[in-house]
Formats: sequence, C-alpha cells, structure tokens
Amino acid sequence: MLMLQNRASISLRLTLWFGSVFFAGFILFGISMWANLRSTLTSERRQTLVRRLDRLEEVLTRDQAAAPSDRDQDFADFAHATGNGLMEAFHRDGTQAFSSPSAAAQSFCWPRVTQDSLASFVSVSSAGQSFWVLAKPFDLNDQHYILMAAAPDAGNVLVMNSFLWGLLAACPLLLLISSGSGYWVSRRALKPVGAIAETARSISIGNISERIPVSPTGDELQRLAETCNAMLDRLESSVNQIKRFTADASHELRGPLSFTRTVAEIALRNPRTDPESRQALEDIVEEVAKATVLLEDMLSLARADSLPQTLTRVPVSLTALAEEVCDMARPLVAESGLTLFNHAQQLEDIVLGDAAYLKRLLWILIDNAIKYSKPKGMIDITLHLVDGQLALAVCDDGIGISEAEVPFIFNRFYRADPSRCVVEGSGLGLAIAKWIANAHEAQISVRSAVARGTSLTVHFPRSTQNTSPRPLVG
Repeated sequence: MLMLQNRASISLRLTLWFGSVFFAGFILFGISMWANLRSTLTSERRQTLVRRLDRLEEVLTRDQAAAPSDRDQDFADFAHATGNGLMEAFHRDGTQAFSSPSAAAQSFCWPRVTQDSLASFVSVSSAGQSFWVLAKPFDLNDQHYILMAAAPDAGNVLVMNSFLWGLLAACPLLLLISSGSGYWVSRRALKPVGAIAETARSISIGNISERIPVSPTGDELQRLAETCNAMLDRLESSVNQIKRFTADASHELRGPLSFTRTVAEIALRNPRTDPESRQALEDIVEEVAKATVLLEDMLSLARADSLPQTLTRVPVSLTALAEEVCDMARPLVAESGLTLFNHAQQLEDIVLGDAAYLKRLLWILIDNAIKYSKPKGMIDITLHLVDGQLALAVCDDGIGISEAEVPFIFNRFYRADPSRCVVEGSGLGLAIAKWIANAHEAQISVRSAVARGTSLTVHFPRSTQNTSPRPLVG
C-alpha cells in the first residue's frame, strides 16, 4: 500500500485517502447505529414486559377476594391477551403459585427464581429461540410472589440482521461513490496543476520569455505559479547573460585571432626565416584557423539564441542545392579517400527556406559523414518522399554511433565515445544543423549502428504557401 502511494499520482492518492476515510467513517457510523438500534429495541421490549407485569399486578389485586377458579381464569385470559400466555407466578421458594395460564407457559424454560427484591431481566433460550424474561417481586395479602413474563427476541434479531445486511450491502456502493467523488474532486482541484505543468514543460531555451498563467484565486496554486514565474525570471536573466557573454567573447576574439594569423602569414613570407621558426609559424596559422572556425560556430549559435532574428524563406530546390553542395565537397571527399554518391532527384523538390542556411545544413551533414567514415568508405545523398514530406538523407558506412549516445549528439560541445574523439571538431556542427532545421520547421532523425554507419535525415514540409519571413529560433 505504501509503495503504491509513493508511485501513484496525487489524484489517486487523494482518492484512496478520501475513500478510506469516508469508508471508515461509514463503518463507525453503521456500528454506532447498529448498537443504538439494538439498545432501543431491547429497551422497548423491556418496557413492554414491565407494563405487562404492572397490569398483571392490577388483575391479581382485583381478584384477591375471588374464587381460585375465577382468579385462574382471569390470569389465563390476561396472559393470552397480552403475551401469548408466557406468564407465571411463583412463590419465593420457587414453587408455582397459580395454575399455568397456557401450555406454552407450562413448557417454557423459566429461569431460576431468586430472592432479590428488585425486578430483573434475564435472557434465556427455550425451544431454540431467544427470549427476554422479567422477574418482579409482588406482595399480596401477606403473601410473597415472583411474577414472570417472557417475550420472544426473534423480532428484534430479525430487525438487527436486516439492518446489518443492509449496511454490508451498501458498503460496496458507498465505497464506489466515495472513491468516484474523491477522484472527481481531486482531479478538479488539481486541474490547474496540470495546466501549470504543461506550460512549464513547453518552456525551453527558445521561448524562455514565456510565463505560466496566474489565476487570481489567492490559494496555493496561485503562489505556485508565481513562484515558478519568479524562477523563470531568474533563469531568463542568467541565460541572457550567458548568451551575451558568448556572443561578445566570440566577437571580441575574432580581432586578436585575425591579427595573429595575419602576422604569422606575413612572417612566413620572409625567406630568411629559419626552418624551426617557419614550422612554428605554420602551426600557429593552422591552430588560428581552427579557432576561427570555432568562433564562427559559436557566433552562429549566439545569433540563433538572440531574439528576434528573421529568416527570409523563398522556394528552394533541394535537388539543385544537393548538387551544388556535393560539387563543393567532392575535393574534400577525394582527399579523404572516400566516394560520394548523389541520388537526390525528386520531381517535386521545392521547400521554403534560406538557400545559404540550407547549404550550410547539408554541408555540416556531409562533413560529419566524411569525418566518421571508414577508409575507402561511401557517402550517399538521397531525396525521397516520406509521409508527405521531403526527406533529405546523408548516409555513411562509418564507425556509427551507439544507441545510448544518439539522443545527445545534437547537444552543443558534445563528443561521443573516445574512439570518435580522435576526429577533429568542436562539437557544434550538429547543434547548428539542428537549429537550421528547426528554423525551417524541419526535423532531423538519426539511424545508426556501431561499425555499420549512420544516416542523418532532414524531413522538410512541402508547403509552398507561406513565403513571408519567419522567426529564426534555437
């Protein structure tokens, strides 16, 4: 039960608690009502016996001068009229004082007569049935008697059993009603929490300026929404500071790097430079070139994170774009000892986008395939329709990516396992590719297997209705 509550939702836990409390309260109420009903019925039965013996005393007092036969007859008539004949009169020594008023009284299992001076009630069983018996002392003409009257308890037992079975029959229905009511109330009460969670889940780095709607209810949910919004304010401020720092640092470093590269290149032109210095200057130029590429990638992502930006989208042929990028990549592919196949041919290949950004997207995917292909490997570019969308795919037969790493390859600066880290790169290429795809309302999917290759596919919508500028978001 405890493990279930720890794993269950708040609505289910509230339902269980509400149903349990309601059910326990119903059980306690039923027990108290059952006890009260039993006490009431027993009290009424006893009062009936008291009234019967009081009237019997009146009859015996009235007939004290009558003949024994007349008195016995009046006793029998009264016993039959009031209690089915279940009455008797005994002396204090236990002997019978008058003739039995009925055969039922004569065969009844009367309790042992005592010398108590007060009336007493006794529960006895006779002929398989339960009876209440009242024994009451009575004095008449200096004679001491004990009058007894009996009444069956079967009626009370029947009523009590009916009440008990009614309670038991109502338990499942009331439990169902209470649980259903508790679930409905909890779901209704926690509905704003679901809305808050859904809104909070939709807020990301691209729309961090959005806030959770606050309902002026004055309750805990309003305070929760306000607290979440205050936290988002702090996060947005921190994120904006990081974005500004990245953009400013990247921009400011471009100047020193350009100056360093220029100085090194000029120094290399000097024919009097010794071989060691020349090698050092060539290393400087090479490293500065790598750092410049990294800074350009960081600036691209910084611009992507900076809002607002606009991207002019015009009709672009993916077939022509793939052919142009492949022509640019073939020298690099040949230098790496690979083979590039371009099978991107589609009659309806028009998408809305920025040609420059789309070229960069495809170049990043091809460059990624070149880096991680095996020697003498193959890279294949394809374009085909998938579920009404244009799917531009770059496939290689390289080292592949493990299933555990696939969800993270689009993260910034993420590098996969050490075997892939031997390849030079900043870890920003696929992050930029994903940003460009998102800016074109496209999605990138990945299929990969270790030692068998990787396929990166960009799914473009084919709509050609909207040619207006669209926000460029990360």
